[in-house]
Amino acid sequence: MSDSMSLIGRNANVQRSSDDLRPIEAIKRQAGTLPQISLDYESAQKLLWITLRPEPKPVFTLPCVESVLKVQTAIGELWGTAVDRPVLFLAYRAVGPIFSLGGDLDFYLDCLSKGDRDGLARYAATAAEVIKLNRNGINGAVLSLTTVHARAMGGGIDPARACNVMIAEEAATFCYPEINYNHFPISAVPILSRHAGFIEAEKILLTGRDFTAQEFHDRGVVDAVVPKGTGEDWIRRYAEASMTTHSARTALIAAFNRQAGDIGADLARSSASWVAHMATLKPLEISKLQRIAAAQERMLGRLLRRDAAGALS
Repeated sequence: MSDSMSLIGRNANVQRSSDDLRPIEAIKRQAGTLPQISLDYESAQKLLWITLRPEPKPVFTLPCVESVLKVQTAIGELWGTAVDRPVLFLAYRAVGPIFSLGGDLDFYLDCLSKGDRDGLARYAATAAEVIKLNRNGINGAVLSLTTVHARAMGGGIDPARACNVMIAEEAATFCYPEINYNHFPISAVPILSRHAGFIEAEKILLTGRDFTAQEFHDRGVVDAVVPKGTGEDWIRRYAEASMTTHSARTALIAAFNRQAGDIGADLARSSASWVAHMATLKPLEISKLQRIAAAQERMLGRLLRRDAAGALS
């Protein structure tokens, strides 16, 4: 290759890298600090990835949820539904051996120990707003998507299922265990019932059992089951295939959302019920939540040790 051709190639790579960074830089300027998530942009598909990186364990911590909301808000404020907007698809993914263990039990327990009902209400309201914006595609600006690669539990399912498209790799499992300890996830009823129907959603929530990705697909909760390790590529192909029909898809989603009723009002009622329920938990029930939080730590430790051993073998 000649020096001039090599230089052209390098310049093209620099241009692509610059194109990929611009929307992220704009979002960060608008949103401010974004703890516990990372952003990646793929200009060819106008696809923005939010990678969930909650700490210290894979639950929906308040900082993680707030960061997601700030990104959603920034996209709406910066570009809205402008014709030349750089983000048409907003996709979520997670890393590690677990997609999500659900809501942040440690945060709930801290609020309960302090009698901080306002803290619980803030958590519920923030989560509900994220879910609403996933559901309506930031008011029609984007198509929202999630790929679930591993175990997803309780309140960790709802933000993913609120997206316009949720796929699962075949190794993923789903479970709403909350009923087993006199608890319920904030947004499961308004979200799950819109996909599985009221009767099936009730069965899922009341059994508290594990479901495979295929079982969730058979019940209408998962849109597609894909082979292990292919979820992100599926999202990319979907985005590429949907670019020319994006406006029609968002219009159809808006129409179906109107037909299904006011999701914001449903989420607000569900959030208020959740806060009221949490405030009435008895000491025995709180101690059960404490044991579950400790069990999460042990399970995560086992999975991390297993993965570390596998990497060394």
